[in-house]
Amino acid sequence: MGKVTGFLELGRELPKKISVAERLKNNKEFVKMDEFSDKIMGQASRCMDCGVPFCHNGCPIGNDIPEFNDAVYRDSWEEAWHILNSTNNFPEFTGRVCPAPCETSCVLGINQDPITICNLEKMIVKTAYKNGYVKPKSPTARTGKKIAIIGSGPAGLAAAEQLNSAGHFVTVYERDEKVGGLLRFGIPDFKLSSDIIDRKVALLEAGGIKMVVNAHVGVAIDACELRKKFDVVLLTGGATVARDLPIDGRELQGVHFAMEYLAQNNRRVNNMDLKTPEIYAKGDHVIVIGGGDTGSDCVGTANRHGAASVLQIEIMPIPAEKRTVNMPWPSYPMILKTTSSHEEGVDRKWSILTKYFKGDAQGRVKELIIADIEWQSALPGERPTFKEVAGSERSVPCTKAFLAMGFLYPEPKGIITQLNIELNAQGNVQTSNFQTSQTGIFAAGDMRTGQSLIVRCINEGRECARAIDFYLMGNSNLECMSSSLIISD
Repeated sequence: MGKVTGFLELGRELPKKISVAERLKNNKEFVKMDEFSDKIMGQASRCMDCGVPFCHNGCPIGNDIPEFNDAVYRDSWEEAWHILNSTNNFPEFTGRVCPAPCETSCVLGINQDPITICNLEKMIVKTAYKNGYVKPKSPTARTGKKIAIIGSGPAGLAAAEQLNSAGHFVTVYERDEKVGGLLRFGIPDFKLSSDIIDRKVALLEAGGIKMVVNAHVGVAIDACELRKKFDVVLLTGGATVARDLPIDGRELQGVHFAMEYLAQNNRRVNNMDLKTPEIYAKGDHVIVIGGGDTGSDCVGTANRHGAASVLQIEIMPIPAEKRTVNMPWPSYPMILKTTSSHEEGVDRKWSILTKYFKGDAQGRVKELIIADIEWQSALPGERPTFKEVAGSERSVPCTKAFLAMGFLYPEPKGIITQLNIELNAQGNVQTSNFQTSQTGIFAAGDMRTGQSLIVRCINEGRECARAIDFYLMGNSNLECMSSSLIISD
């Protein structure tokens, strides 16, 4: 490495953010990366030149992190970009929204603060676009093979870029009016601006990928007819069936799935058709049910709407603040996470049971009845149980409720029914080496694995692209994390 004593001389630093009061006035990104540029080389120098860099293993796409850190330290930005982009199709996305399992695997993190890998990614991407290092991945020759990719989220777009670079003709079908899937309609603009997505989509199109929008395959377009036109069909529609909350009052006005709220807000801030009745939280008493990132995104959005109060509740107990003996390095620790949205204002409560909603005479939700619970130690081989704390039942004001409890599986009708695709016990698409029960039809991403991280979906798309290339051509030169083509499902 360029400076072997860097980690001894410098501590971890992060870029500053625009003040809460200012950033709540809009839906724009608020991390001050420009002001961080004079510190980024020092932060890169903290990389330790580990004998075994566990960050490689922590990263689901196997980014060569020490290598691009060293290139940044040496002020070799074009080299850093090519190292990063060789394993990651979308570092402009992951640098913003990835929970950074690489950082929790950093060897320096055993007894110090780890390298700020995500911010290094962001600065590499920023510099690469500024200096013109980013180019479309156009193939040198075409194979004549045609591939349809249904779904334009991270898995679909990653597979599209890989397969296009291998010389195949790739067409991506998206049911909405703009490409991006979860990236565009599931992540708030204040975390991932739509401009960043548009810039990347334009590059994909310049490389030869055809994008077809307003094309709901399985509904407006018959999937069987589409299959006849292509050598391969790849399903990357995501796990879009949300986990519901079957309690009394669920039907009341003002109780919504989180994605209904988040997708509509992204449409609003980008001057798009809302498509559904307006959901706006100005002056509301908002309750977010679910303690994950989607719930956090609802918190940040409600604060930008001017909610009167925001309460986020979670049925699970409060996580530990630091690693425990059950979460040793380099595993990803399930510790308490406080996001930028939480910093903007929210009351958070854990070990809470949601009992039922109560409404007014017009059928609008007005309060939620909750109770405290105590978790019981689980017996070997059994699931943990809980019991309600006697006398803890109470009412909290609630004029908007957002259910952010995760996703179950892909929509079982439409494409899956028309193509007669076999599902597994979890309701996800059953595959063998990414191929479904139907020859020539593949699946990748959340549709295959269930709900996961964006960075894992990128890896799914890349691995599946290699499997498809091998299926079509008998061999493949596409990069692959696995030591062999066959990947267990």
